[in-house]
Amino acid sequence: MEKKINVLIVDDSAIARQTIKEVLSSDPAIGDIVTAPDPIIAFKKIEKDVPDVIILDVEMPRMDGITFLQKIMSQHPMPVIMCSALTEKGCETTLKALEYGAVDIITKPKVGVKLFFKESQILLCDSVKAAARARIKRVPPGAMPRQVEKKLTADVVLPPPTGKAMIRTTERIVAVGASTGGTEALRIFLEELPLDCPGVVIVQHMPEHFTRAFADRLNTLCRIEVKEAADGDSVLRGRALIGPGNRHILLKRSGARYFVEVRDGPLVCRHRPSVDVLFRSAARYAGSNAVGVIMTGMGDDGARGMLEMKEAGAATIAQDEASSVVFGMPNEAIKRNAVDRILPLGSIAGAVLRECLR
Repeated sequence: MEKKINVLIVDDSAIARQTIKEVLSSDPAIGDIVTAPDPIIAFKKIEKDVPDVIILDVEMPRMDGITFLQKIMSQHPMPVIMCSALTEKGCETTLKALEYGAVDIITKPKVGVKLFFKESQILLCDSVKAAARARIKRVPPGAMPRQVEKKLTADVVLPPPTGKAMIRTTERIVAVGASTGGTEALRIFLEELPLDCPGVVIVQHMPEHFTRAFADRLNTLCRIEVKEAADGDSVLRGRALIGPGNRHILLKRSGARYFVEVRDGPLVCRHRPSVDVLFRSAARYAGSNAVGVIMTGMGDDGARGMLEMKEAGAATIAQDEASSVVFGMPNEAIKRNAVDRILPLGSIAGAVLRECLR
């Protein structure tokens, strides 16, 4: 019998603490749930009993959540989920938290907190279970940093591929999917790409408004252009497009031009954007001209779509278990025989470039 996950909730809102505790208590995989109104009290509780996962607010009295996170990750690393309100400042702050070692972000509205957490029961419980499985590394002190009743497939957004792969052309595209741990994995992958690399389209499970700040930050670090995708953006050499949070992103083709369509739609595999939707569109419109990459993440989003890409003639690559924060998504694709190559994170960019030269 698997050990139950013990959780520490650190939030200055009594309503948030109580509601999160009630929601988590409904999951049989989650055990003891302890709460603290600020980081100072949280430190004392950790000294008595170390939790498996911490859910951490950003703005709190006596010590802010980012400072607390830095201290935890430099002294006693453990899985931390940031829980933040969506403000422009908060958006940048929580992205910095990912650099400091947080494994996930849950957006908390300024009003309607109780209703939000009850409606997001599956998301919250899945995030805690993913965090508990994460491989956490010590971060040096000075380092820079919805509930869905039915699990829908990509069929609700676009029909399956016809089964006939497109004729190989000289222009290639790369479709990438990631979730928990993906913000750091994508940075490492994209920093390795040269200015003339094939166009890249990315789904990273991330809340609305966070993807633009995430893309802007990567754009300052990488040689290639990185931007949050807008409907109709061309997929060009030396450019990576990241699907906006809460919108699906699809690859499309008109003649020799690849472009993206950004649209609303139901959650697919409990996500929007969904990796399955992106991968299916790549299978339909790029076929053997595509390379698919599935990275670290909880769940199975992308596994079916990657199989469709492979069946359409695309090359497919999965991040290996040792370098994944959570091996869920890559492992599900591997189990479906959807993957040609299983590689450590540091080898993926080179492999993608070699595939695109074939």
